Amino acid sequence: MNKQSKVVQEGYNKLAKKYSKERHRYVNDALLKLFAKHVKKGSKVLDLGCGAGVPIDRFLVKNGYKVTGIDFARNMLKAAKKNVPRARYIQMDMTKMKFRPDSFDVAVSFYAIIHVPKEKHAKLYKDLHKILKSDGIILVNASGHKKWEGYGDFIDTRMFWSHYAPAKTSGILKKSGFKILWHRVLELGGEKQFWVLARNKK
Repeated sequence: MNKQSKVVQEGYNKLAKKYSKERHRYVNDALLKLFAKHVKKGSKVLDLGCGAGVPIDRFLVKNGYKVTGIDFARNMLKAAKKNVPRARYIQMDMTKMKFRPDSFDVAVSFYAIIHVPKEKHAKLYKDLHKILKSDGIILVNASGHKKWEGYGDFIDTRMFWSHYAPAKTSGILKKSGFKILWHRVLELGGEKQFWVLARNKK
């Protein structure tokens, strides 16, 4: 594990309980409604960087989706299993996913890919292209509103972020086999993030 990933893992292990209480500030109900509009109930959903499972996985399970969440922060997973017992959780690094091709209908990632070193984003999306079924959907905040990389404070904890500007991110997604259906820069919880809904094309 590289230095940046270790900072992220240790950071989220440290703030697991506090993060669960803060998490609701960073979700727009319109995003979840957009998801539900494009994804039928009963679909198998992979949540990358699932954290404590709330509010995303809780929403998905309550609305009839079959959820598998992955995260490399052990304390976050402990909280997730308690918060959303009907979901399946696995300790796994999203840059080293071990799933068979066509394992999922959908993938979501809220505030997680932005912690992955940006030079690894292309491979991550190519991996998603493989493990998602043809015409599968992804909903992710793929980057901030501009290119940035560095360390900072997040809920009194040292954290690392890394992402390209929206245009570059869109290009990576297209080259990885995704057709962009919708994209916006939204400000949630005082932060501007680039959100993308895309379809997997094989």
